[in-house]
Amino acid sequence: MRDRSRESRLDTPQETTRPLVRRPTVNTDAFGVFAEQFARFMGTARFLLYMTLFVVVWVLWNVGPWPHFDGYPFIFLTLMLSLQASYAAPLILLAQNRQEQRDRVVGEQDRQANTRAHADMEYLAREVASLRMAVGEVATRDYVRSELRALLAELQERGEEPDEDGAH
Repeated sequence: MRDRSRESRLDTPQETTRPLVRRPTVNTDAFGVFAEQFARFMGTARFLLYMTLFVVVWVLWNVGPWPHFDGYPFIFLTLMLSLQASYAAPLILLAQNRQEQRDRVVGEQDRQANTRAHADMEYLAREVASLRMAVGEVATRDYVRSELRALLAELQERGEEPDEDGAH
């Protein structure tokens, strides 16, 4: 007999794995680049100048003798500045998080480079030490001369004179 529990049955609904409301997809890299550019612009003197001019024009327009659209307490201006701040803060935090990730990668690369440099320095220190030991074992020119003089003096004491070609 066939196992009917594994087959799709018409009297029971199929299980769906997709959500009822589709979530929008966001390109996080593109949005992150936008956030960094926005945060970079907000940190400039130009942005400060634009915001100052905007607020001054807004206030002067609404305190003058002509018709006002936002009276003295400037509630609408406050609302706009609050909205701007509420959007700016997360964008700045996102830009900071991306910078922190880049700094972490650079720090890891620096650590690896430092580890390699340290290993290279240790290797070179061992090589220099072995060269010093090898040089210490090599007969120097002064040592060879002193040994030859001692041998020559010994030969002269025996009364043997070396020939022109160095043989006896």
